[in-house]
Amino acid sequence: MASARKLRFAELHDLELCAQAVTGERVAFGELVRRHGPAVRGLLRRMGAPGAEADDLAQDAFLAAFGRIAEFRGEGTFAGWVKRIAARLYLRRLQRERRLAAVVEAPPTDEVGADDADGRIDLEEGLKTLSPAERLCVTLCFGAGLSHGEAAEALNLPLGTVKSHVKRGLEKLRARLAPATGPLQGSRGDG
Repeated sequence: MASARKLRFAELHDLELCAQAVTGERVAFGELVRRHGPAVRGLLRRMGAPGAEADDLAQDAFLAAFGRIAEFRGEGTFAGWVKRIAARLYLRRLQRERRLAAVVEAPPTDEVGADDADGRIDLEEGLKTLSPAERLCVTLCFGAGLSHGEAAEALNLPLGTVKSHVKRGLEKLRARLAPATGPLQGSRGDG
C-alpha cells in the first residue's frame, strides 16, 4: 500500500507535489526531497560547504521549505526556490561564524585542478581555482539563481563588487574550461 502511494507521488509534477505538501502530505514532500536533494547538496558543496555540513544545511533547507511550503507560489521552479533557501542558510552560517569577512578578503588560490585524459576540466575543479569571493558570487548567481542584487544583499557587499566578482570569476572559468584547441569552430565570423 505504501509503495503504491509513493509510486503515485513519483508520477506527479513538482507543482502538484507542492500542492499536496501544503495540505500536510509528507510523502509528497518526501518525493520533492528525493528529486532535488542531490542538487541542493551539490550547490552547497560548490559554495564551499564541506560534505557533512552541506548535507546538514540541505536538510535544514528542506525543513524550512516544508514549514514555508504555502509561500511557494510556483512562479519559478521548486528546485530554484529551495536552492535559494539553502544558499541563504549557508551564508547566515558563515556570517554567524564570522568567516565571511575572511573569505571575501582571502587571496585567490593557485590550486590547479586535475585535467582528465582529454585535456578537459570539470566545473568543480574550475570553481576551485577562483578566489573564495568569486566562487561565492558565481555560485550564488548561477547555482542558486540569485540576482546580482540578491547576492549583494545576502553577502552584505556593494552591488558593483558582486558584479565584479561574478565577471572576473566567469572570465576565469571560461579561460580555464575552454577547449585546448582554441576558440570554438563555426562561430559567426566563419562564412
